Amino acid sequence: MESEIETLLSQNAVPIINLGKGIEDVAKNLRKALSEKGYALLINHGISNEKIQTAWKYFDDFVELPDEVKLAYERSKAPDAENHGYVSPGMERFDGRTPELRHAYNICKLQDKFLPEQQLPGFTSHINALVGDFNELGRFILRALAISVGAPPSFFTDKHSYMLSDDRFSLTTLRLLYYPPVEGEDHGSCIRCGAHADYCTFTLLAQDSEGGLEVKLRGSERWERVGHLPGALFINCGETMAIWTDQLYHALQHRVVVPDQVDTRLRGRHSIAYFCHPDNSALIDPKELDFTTNQSINGGTHNAYDIAMALAKGAYAHNYS
Repeated sequence: MESEIETLLSQNAVPIINLGKGIEDVAKNLRKALSEKGYALLINHGISNEKIQTAWKYFDDFVELPDEVKLAYERSKAPDAENHGYVSPGMERFDGRTPELRHAYNICKLQDKFLPEQQLPGFTSHINALVGDFNELGRFILRALAISVGAPPSFFTDKHSYMLSDDRFSLTTLRLLYYPPVEGEDHGSCIRCGAHADYCTFTLLAQDSEGGLEVKLRGSERWERVGHLPGALFINCGETMAIWTDQLYHALQHRVVVPDQVDTRLRGRHSIAYFCHPDNSALIDPKELDFTTNQSINGGTHNAYDIAMALAKGAYAHNYS
């Protein structure tokens, strides 16, 4: 059972940030959590758990569709798409080799012609409402992050104008995820999501259970299970923010393993990830911020689109060889 698993949460080692407090307080707590731990759990974030669960139910229905129907919505098949669409199990391989056991749907375009509205009536309107909620929360967090590094509150929001409007303008993505049950004794040879750091400014993650999320804390080579706080959102920063802040906020290494606990791995796991990216044309220059940690290994100015796509190609390279 989850209660018997030793996790960072069970050890009271997880920063928990109440977003219901003032933005200055949130900014202070984000700086401490993200600079020291690399992640936090957010409560009172304003996104309805019912909306999230409904999205998971829609995605369950999508996964049950015939393969030929699902593959018609495969990633990058939509016109002018870079990242939008369905990702079948094994399509992504973060280590370049090992297939990963999950279904995913990257949502970057919101019109019904780019979504499985015909097979899932009501899906488009529900996703659009959920996207609106995540974008509103995302803008609040961007303002708090700007304050946390001593920049004007609009510093990051000005560079995130096109969040979830179209991946031609921003790679911000709402990703629906389903990890199917894993049977058999040799579950140690499987992975649900390989070790990686995200590419974005920050990620918000909603989960339906403990499910195997592990992190590698800053300065450590040890993997540790996070644990599950119902209703909370997990936040971590990605490579773009690490470059922007000269590694003050580093890109957290994380993975999703197949749990040893039989009752946990024999049931599916759901999550939703909101990957907040800058506008594709935004230049990421740490010199714009009035601080330095002297840890930068990525000196210079970078285009946000180029940063993300260079990293993403590693996970999909086997499809194009």
